Amino acid sequence: MQASIIQIGNSKGLRLNKTILEKYGFRDKVELILQDDQLVIRPCATPRKGWNEAFALMHENGDDVLLIDSVFEDEDFDN
Repeated sequence: MQASIIQIGNSKGLRLNKTILEKYGFRDKVELILQDDQLVIRPCATPRKGWNEAFALMHENGDDVLLIDSVFEDEDFDN
C-alpha cells in the first residue's frame, strides 16, 4: 500500500484512509517508532490500562502499603 505525503501549512502529513484508522484504532495521537531504518506508526496505548487489575493484585499480595509514614504526622498547622 502506498500513501502520499501532503502539505499541511508549513508542515507535511500522511493521510490515512478511514479503513486504516478504524482497523488499527488510530485516534488523535499516534506513537512513532524508529526501528531498523523504518518508521512504525501505532496507536497510543490507553493511559492507565490494566491499573485496576494491577492494584487488585497488589492488594492481594499485601503490596499496597505506604512506603513512608505520613509526612504531616508531626506538623503543627496552627502556627
